[in-house]
Amino acid sequence: MADERSALREYLAFHQSSYFAVCYGLTDEQARSSPSASALSIGGLVKHVTRMQRSWMTRVATAPVAPSEDTRPPDTVAREFADQHAMRPDETLAALLGAFAEQNARSLRLVETADLDAPVPVPRDVPYFPQDHDAWSVRWVILHVINELARHAGHADIIRETLDGATMYELIAGLEGWAIDGWVTPWQKARQKG
Repeated sequence: MADERSALREYLAFHQSSYFAVCYGLTDEQARSSPSASALSIGGLVKHVTRMQRSWMTRVATAPVAPSEDTRPPDTVAREFADQHAMRPDETLAALLGAFAEQNARSLRLVETADLDAPVPVPRDVPYFPQDHDAWSVRWVILHVINELARHAGHADIIRETLDGATMYELIAGLEGWAIDGWVTPWQKARQKG
């Protein structure tokens, strides 16, 4: 990396890419399912990290001014928040990944252009954000987004391995078109049988 900005950009892009790997070869039904002890699904996680990036990058884009207040009724906001964690029957994995890719591109453009020292107002109406800080720097927000992407990619890894035994190394290899001579992964065996 030539500098801090390019390091932040590449690290963000790396963690964004993990969602395409964990989704590789999944059907909509598999992406919607929650086979582990958690209620999370891979599709729900893709929706969540798309919304999470959109929310934070909107704050980055409007910094140092806070984004416009959400004036919708609280029950509407609560329903939307709950909906972001589940893949509905009318949603497809392809559409969710398309929205995620679009948001990824917007996030990366902001990392390339935003003033890393600009103050970004921290949400005051959310209990899990610090109440003793008025703002984080753009740099800190980017690190926070990277952390959230990494945390939820780990959730997605566990869900995927629970679904069909696939692990990240073989999923990345499959996504990138690599064949591993003579080695058939558990999820490939399951697909051959099905």
